[in-house]
Amino acid sequence: MPAPEIDVLIHGAGPVGCTLALALRGTRLRVAVFDRTSLAASFRPIALSYASRLILERIGAWQTATPIETIHVSQAGGFGRARLEAGDAAVPALGYVMDYSTLAGSLRSQVEEFITKDAVAAKCVVHAEGAAPDAEEKRYAQDAVVALVHTDPPAHSAAFERFTPEGPLALLPFAGRYAMVWSRRPQRALALAAAPDAEFLAELGAAAGHRPGRPVKVEARAVQPLVLRVRAARIALRAVFIGNAAQTLHPVAGQGLNLGLRDAWDLARVWRGSSDPGDAATLERYAARRRLDAAATIRVTDFLAGAFLGSNRLARGARGAALAALDIFPPARRFFARRMIYGPSALP
Repeated sequence: MPAPEIDVLIHGAGPVGCTLALALRGTRLRVAVFDRTSLAASFRPIALSYASRLILERIGAWQTATPIETIHVSQAGGFGRARLEAGDAAVPALGYVMDYSTLAGSLRSQVEEFITKDAVAAKCVVHAEGAAPDAEEKRYAQDAVVALVHTDPPAHSAAFERFTPEGPLALLPFAGRYAMVWSRRPQRALALAAAPDAEFLAELGAAAGHRPGRPVKVEARAVQPLVLRVRAARIALRAVFIGNAAQTLHPVAGQGLNLGLRDAWDLARVWRGSSDPGDAATLERYAARRRLDAAATIRVTDFLAGAFLGSNRLARGARGAALAALDIFPPARRFFARRMIYGPSALP
């Protein structure tokens, strides 16, 4: 049987798969990207961490995005808030906001040389095509209402994470507007997505509080189901799973794509200098390298998705105290901010 002509076949030309292909460019590995899908043009806001910016810069794929310099974290109907600043993590910005389709289209245009419409044989197959069918799944009792919101005054460089009894509300600065991701009970999410603009804006204003400004216009509303999917193993025989194929997260704290980009970057680093990317010991080294980051990020986002639900007074008081403590102690703010940006490298 002849040897495979390709060393690495990447299934999926989304941001994670394309990032891996670009990170492997210039190595001795022969890479192909197998993809037959077309890019959807619907609005989907994404928050990229400063670490993701560094990854994209290193592969020559960074582009202009709206910076997040401050994050205000609070809970509706209760005391306690925390304010995270870029200076807490010694970075120019805590993150950056852009439209998913813009990033995906830009990355895909840079890997055209790697694209194949045929699933050719390879020494190792990388699954980066989305949620794996054999992943364990937890369906949250929430759906996300996604929209673009105009406020008075306009958005600048501050993001707002507001925990409500039904789920978190994120308002991310995006070119003078806010990219909104609002987790609500599924039936309420559908109703909000279809509600008249005035009704939607009034409910949003009541939930968000006064700090983001008064909502005056909404556009591009859509509903996305929220699930946690985690594959038991991120490697198999001459195969590896990265990004959403390894784990799909709740959008709270905006960690899903950032974790996937770190998957791609670490896999490329493990493979540099390797002549056989499908070697079992090499893949196990990659899995070990990603274990802490993935497990911790999954637990943190799953905890945040449910920790602030409900309106019990005692629980609300405890949550408020936790936010106040985070705001008061600079070392705690610094650790939390760096952990959300860099993953386990934030650990002492």
